[in-house]
Amino acid sequence: MKKIVVIGPESTGKSTLCQKLATHFKTVWVEEYAREYLLEHGTNYTFEQLLDVAKGQLKKEDDTVNRLEAAGQQPPFILVDTDMQVMKVWCEFVFGKCHHWILNRIAERQYDLYLLCNIDVPWVKDELREYPEPETRKKLYHHYKELLVNQSVPWVDISGGYDERLQKAIEAINTIINPL
Repeated sequence: MKKIVVIGPESTGKSTLCQKLATHFKTVWVEEYAREYLLEHGTNYTFEQLLDVAKGQLKKEDDTVNRLEAAGQQPPFILVDTDMQVMKVWCEFVFGKCHHWILNRIAERQYDLYLLCNIDVPWVKDELREYPEPETRKKLYHHYKELLVNQSVPWVDISGGYDERLQKAIEAINTIINPL
């Protein structure tokens, strides 16, 4: 089963894009675990707690795949809202270091496409978001882009208005699930 990951800085429309893509392609998506974790435990998190978030995210992804397989369902792909690359950026940006466990999962896990959500949409405040400043958003975006440039999985920059983003993502996914 192919896996397509949507990543990028906070408030760039990742979850909305996943939801719209899942509807369009009639597939499932793995929601971001960090949101539910932070709503339960608060936003004053520690370095160690980010490891709990990372493990929770992978458990959610693996449980989704296992559930589909157990039900005999084989969608052409699933969408993953956030992966260990996001956890790496988060750890390094906030704490200046990353857990080896996260780095090992990045090396082990296989994905088929990354969709990098650009910062060219307005930042929307909510109780979990931390970085509204344009310069910080730009730094984070470039950190994600650098990670993707330096790895072998195909990736596409998803920018523009929300409708344009959806169309770019659909086109990118079609090249993965329906190669010429």
